Amino acid sequence: MAPTPHLFQPLTLRGITTRNRVVISPMCQYSAHEGHMDDWHLVHLGRFATGGAGIVFTEATAVQKSGRITHGCPGLWNDSQIAGHARVAQFALRNGAIPAIQLAHAGRKSGMQRPWFGNGPLNEDDTARGDMPWAPVGPSAIRVAEGWPMPHALTREDIAMLIADFVSAAERALAAGYKIAEVHGAHGYLIHSFLSPLSNKRTDEYGGDLAGRMRLALEVTHAVRAVWPDDLPLFFRTSAVDGTPEGWSLDDTVVLASALKRIGVDVMDCSSSGIAGSATTGAPSKRQPSFQVPYAERVRKEAQMTTMAVGLITHAQQAEDILAESRADLIAIGREALVNPMWALHAARDLGHDTTFETWPEQSGWWLASRQKTSDFYTPD
Repeated sequence: MAPTPHLFQPLTLRGITTRNRVVISPMCQYSAHEGHMDDWHLVHLGRFATGGAGIVFTEATAVQKSGRITHGCPGLWNDSQIAGHARVAQFALRNGAIPAIQLAHAGRKSGMQRPWFGNGPLNEDDTARGDMPWAPVGPSAIRVAEGWPMPHALTREDIAMLIADFVSAAERALAAGYKIAEVHGAHGYLIHSFLSPLSNKRTDEYGGDLAGRMRLALEVTHAVRAVWPDDLPLFFRTSAVDGTPEGWSLDDTVVLASALKRIGVDVMDCSSSGIAGSATTGAPSKRQPSFQVPYAERVRKEAQMTTMAVGLITHAQQAEDILAESRADLIAIGREALVNPMWALHAARDLGHDTTFETWPEQSGWWLASRQKTSDFYTPD
């Protein structure tokens, strides 16, 4: 009997065990209404659970109303928003996937247009649609890019409220049934903007040297960990590099990862960039397949920490090789899952792990297995 591919070996994180190493990365849909998720999100995320992924992440979810990226972003700043999340979490669980949520505050990038309206700062056309602008916040009064609103520099009192709101959102996420929470500290959003010397020019205890710039990330994460059950894992998403010599570096990321591990973070989710220039998430150079895997690999090795690799991982063998070479422990699939929501099940077939549709949902697996018995349409090589 052939050994189980690394991609389809279970992984135990605290008190949960995933059915495989495939994770659906958080992907913004910009389709919530006053922070409430609806049928779109259930269908969008539910298809990944029935598609065989081990963990399914809900998109960046704002802990404050003013922390949304756009008017269409979901939130958990209000108890009324729990129900929409609960539908997603419970559907994922019923279909074998672990439901996960990314808790976030957009910071300097809050209050922007939905991508199909321009992906820039809100303007008169957006106001005419009913999308009213609001003031963004950040560590310092520095715009994310030319032509964007000037953010309000958070006071100590603002920071205390922010931390309390992360805690409240985590408690609501738990009530909704999520089994994994992730603190979003990447892509130029609020926590990342405190980490980066490009955007953080504070002179108080939340700025200055590396320890000062890491303070907010550590305080938020410590507070979330305190209310997140001991038997459930906590992730942290980082932009491992800013992409400029004077910005946040991979060396800094290793230091941060070690500190996060000490306060109870279980997995470092290693992305990159997004701090300056365009307000969209970006890469410091032309993207190549697996371009961010070296970040996960180094954090895994030097911080002795479980890591998740993300970024142009599109093929089953590519993902398998990353795991087999001990470069990461989990594989996050994003846009490729939009192309093929059943990516995990197709990967199992491609790697010879399931050629008879045994791991497919029974509602469809039996149909396909029946066809295979009477046709060479899907006969494995």
